[in-house]
Amino acid sequence: MTVHATWLTPLLLVGSNILMTFAWYGHLKAPSWPLWLAVLVSWGIAFFEYCLAVPANRIGYGTFTGQQLKVLQEVITLGVFAVFSVAFLGEQLRWTYFAAMGCLVGAVVFIFLPVD
Repeated sequence: MTVHATWLTPLLLVGSNILMTFAWYGHLKAPSWPLWLAVLVSWGIAFFEYCLAVPANRIGYGTFTGQQLKVLQEVITLGVFAVFSVAFLGEQLRWTYFAAMGCLVGAVVFIFLPVD
């Protein structure tokens, strides 16, 4: 069974964003780590993130434009980060987060409108 780029690309982007969120923000739960260790652990995680992000963009390009891929990635990033910030960092989502997310969803609508 072949998975179409329309579905595979967002799935790979979700996976890559989960990894990158941990690479960028996971070390915040370990403030006692020296900076060099936080950087090395983050780089290690980021390698695997790239193993998903690069194929996602290569598979998706053609089905999606480069601009569509970027906006899609940003919306996925905010969605992943919303879950991460609540579940891992113990933060609360405020109305301003949802307002910002609404603006990005608007960006998705605009970027996917036909230009002809």
